[in-house]
Amino acid sequence: MDWSKAGTAAVPAQTEPPVPHRHDVPILLVEDDAGDAVLFEEVLADSDLGHDFTWSKSLAEAEEELRGSGSGTCILLDLHLPDATGLAAVRRMLEVAPEAAIVVLTGLADGRTGLSAVAEGAQDYLSKAQLTADGLNRAVRYALQRKQAQRATAALQAGRLQAQENARLERGLLPVPLLRDPGFRVVARYEPGRDHAILGGDFYDVVQTEDGSVHAVVGDVSGHGAAEAALGVCLRVAWRAAVMSGRTGPDQLRLLEEILVAEREEEHLFATLVTCVFPPGGTELTVVRAGHPGIMLRTGTGVSWYESPGGMALGFLPGHARWTEDSLPLRPGTSVVAFTDGLFEGRTGPAGERLGEQGLLRAAEGLHGLPGQEFVDRLVQDVSDRAADHGGLSDDVAILHLDWEHGS
Repeated sequence: MDWSKAGTAAVPAQTEPPVPHRHDVPILLVEDDAGDAVLFEEVLADSDLGHDFTWSKSLAEAEEELRGSGSGTCILLDLHLPDATGLAAVRRMLEVAPEAAIVVLTGLADGRTGLSAVAEGAQDYLSKAQLTADGLNRAVRYALQRKQAQRATAALQAGRLQAQENARLERGLLPVPLLRDPGFRVVARYEPGRDHAILGGDFYDVVQTEDGSVHAVVGDVSGHGAAEAALGVCLRVAWRAAVMSGRTGPDQLRLLEEILVAEREEEHLFATLVTCVFPPGGTELTVVRAGHPGIMLRTGTGVSWYESPGGMALGFLPGHARWTEDSLPLRPGTSVVAFTDGLFEGRTGPAGERLGEQGLLRAAEGLHGLPGQEFVDRLVQDVSDRAADHGGLSDDVAILHLDWEHGS
């Protein structure tokens, strides 16, 4: 076989990329011919590429060599192997080492096969009959560069798709309040926790019915991910439908639990929530809790914590929970703040102690004189700042600030 002729196939004539350190590029040759393998290693020794060289005689050997690795590797793949030939060899190698760059080795008359291999997912092809040190140098470098560019493009596309999914889930989890009376004010905010690229299962909603009553819910599906977010959307929509059809209180929660059990993908998933009903007039509040934290009440003199008698989280022991509806008087000008536990689960201070309900209450008391929107924004910022040394908010936060304007 003549190894002296220069050139590679399908490589553009352009300035070469920077030369890598000699041991930076692991090269795996998959070739069943021992003579070709020896000659190939000699050409490799004359190139500027490193000598981190491995030879596998079959695709099976290569699969074993690449198991659990492959990133940053350039695979030089012969298309005539004892256990795979042609494009089937390329497909199998892509399955085993999707992060590796692949250069297929062809015969002098196999240019069309090389192009087909590139279309299948290889980065380049190289004629064994035209192999030189410079040609090998160029093929390996550009294959690695193309693979890196493909990964960057794929990551960018994944980011775009994830942003679209977030937007879709946000519309389902965090709807626009449905209000008839401009005298009722709602401040709503959602804040993602650290390391969460996708929304979790926190949700809220506010609906005013024909009789003038305002109904609100804040809930949290256990866990974090697409399935939990989808379940949160399902529960939020079901809650709104229940309110508009007249189902409230414990009866409403029984319906929501039935839906959760029917729709959840994993048996261990459950949801906590708190519902608040503001009858017309602004002098009363009715609360039902299902495994959820209490609420805060803001008045002109301060902030207090209110924890009504509660019941079990939805789906924890289906059919066995009992929920209590609790009513309390509201003084004129009182605001109700409902939220998910991400608002107080963060770690603070040098020892990383949990902020907790009392820590959250102290933070809120320092802001009690602020208008609703500013109060919510400053409270979330304060909690986030306290947790900054420990990675920020440990979980997503959904928060509602609710009141009748001037207690009307």
